[in-house]
Amino acid sequence: MIITIKNKEGETNFDINNISDDVVKQEAIVIVQKVGNLQVIIEALDFANRVHRDNLEELLKSRDEAILVVEEEADKESSE
Repeated sequence: MIITIKNKEGETNFDINNISDDVVKQEAIVIVQKVGNLQVIIEALDFANRVHRDNLEELLKSRDEAILVVEEEADKESSE
């Protein structure tokens, strides 16, 4: 399994299959799997967040009574 680590120094490629210590190799595999799982969760949460925001916007578009008028705008309107 080849992975790429990006940091301040640049990119480094690693082949986990070449690790001779079985304990270290297994630990590396487990960490890679955890990182992959977390990335999937992050992407799923981002998608869900965008969908809920869009749904809320659609819901509120037709609710004029929920529109909040900022005081500055209200002052301008009352002085005209």
